[in-house]
Amino acid sequence: MDHATRLKRLHFRAWHRGTREADMMIGGFLDTHGASWDETEMAWFEMLLDHDDVDIMAWAIGTQVPPEAVAGPQMAAMQRLDYIDIPK
Repeated sequence: MDHATRLKRLHFRAWHRGTREADMMIGGFLDTHGASWDETEMAWFEMLLDHDDVDIMAWAIGTQVPPEAVAGPQMAAMQRLDYIDIPK
């Protein structure tokens, strides 16, 4: 699958998680960082999306320690939460 198609699939999965909060956190992270990802970073995000939203959000806000497979530079970027546009 080509890079653009793969990003479109990830976009759909990231923005259709089931709750607005998860959509904003996970989808917002993809929208901010996804265009620059290489194959390894995209594979990491695909693996992340296989986890439950409550776990992903807990890892991102720091209420749970992410497992070794998830921890790393991309999770550190997700934990900064600077990619979320909070509507007023």
